[in-house]
Order: sequence, then C-alpha cells, then structure tokens
Amino acid sequence: MTADNNPFALLPQVPGFEVKSTAVAHNEALLPAQHSGVFGVPGGQDISPDLSWSGAPEGTKSFAVTVFDADAPSMSGFWHWAVFNIPATVAALSAGAGDAAGSGLPQGATQLPNDARLPQYIGAAPPAGHGEHRYFITVHALDVEDLGVPSDGTPAYLTFTMASHTLARATIVATAETPAT
Repeated sequence: MTADNNPFALLPQVPGFEVKSTAVAHNEALLPAQHSGVFGVPGGQDISPDLSWSGAPEGTKSFAVTVFDADAPSMSGFWHWAVFNIPATVAALSAGAGDAAGSGLPQGATQLPNDARLPQYIGAAPPAGHGEHRYFITVHALDVEDLGVPSDGTPAYLTFTMASHTLARATIVATAETPAT
C-alpha cells in the first residue's frame, strides 16, 4: 500500500462538491456493518453507507457512486460498488441502498457487478496483516442522463466511460484494516 496511489491522479481534474455520511467520515475507519460478511469478515454485513450530497455543478444530468479499494493486493485495486444513472434530482442514498436487489436505489439507476461479480455493495475485507486500506467512496456528477454502460459491465469500464462526462466529484476516503492472525 502507498499513500500516493491515488485513483484520480491520471483522470482529468474537476471541481469538487460535498458528500456526507452518518456511517463514515473522511479518514476514519469504516463501521463493521460496512465490512464484508460475504468474504467472512467478523461482524461484516455488506451494508452500503448512507450518502448525501450537495453543491453539484449546474448542468449535472445524473450521478454515479463508486467505492474503490486502491490498496487491494492486485494490479487493479478492487471495486466494491458501482451505481450509475442516478437521476440528477436525487441527492442521497440510504444505508443499505446497495443490497443485492438494489431496493434502495432510485428508479433508473443501474448497479453493476463489483469485482466479486456480485451486483451489490460488498464491504471492506483487506487481507489479514496487509495493513490499512483506503476506500474511495465517490459521488460523480455527470453531464449525461444515461452513460450507456451495459448492466453486466465492469466498474473499470464505467469509470472509463465517465471520464469524459464528469463535471465534478465528491469523495470520502474511509479506511479498514484486518489485523494479522
């Protein structure tokens, strides 16, 4: 893991806006509920954090939300959640919105399979003893209503497609660590 491994470093620079959560704060640890039960983390429930945002720029036609572990022991990080085509009239997602049914997502939103190939939020599960991981929880303000990404697409393809449509982004960087056993 390295602090300079910023997933936005090679993307076009864009303005920011505000994102908040009652479940997680910037540079703070994720709660056990936001860890992964699917991957066997004790107390993990795979519950996506609540998010609310404000200050998106004029011209925003939709939003996307992504959760990315830049410190995963792979060459490509690990995508935990990717949702797009969230209508511009929406400014919040409730806790658990990213369940397997997408029951808390607004009409029209599409939830992609994450890197575990599950179309839902999957919680933090850093390998034991690997150190602290950073989870980039990001709301992207986009200039199109529909990105045209297929529902079985990958989060990497989504973010590639979003790059030229991103007006602004807001990020909370949360952390998680699994002690060595």
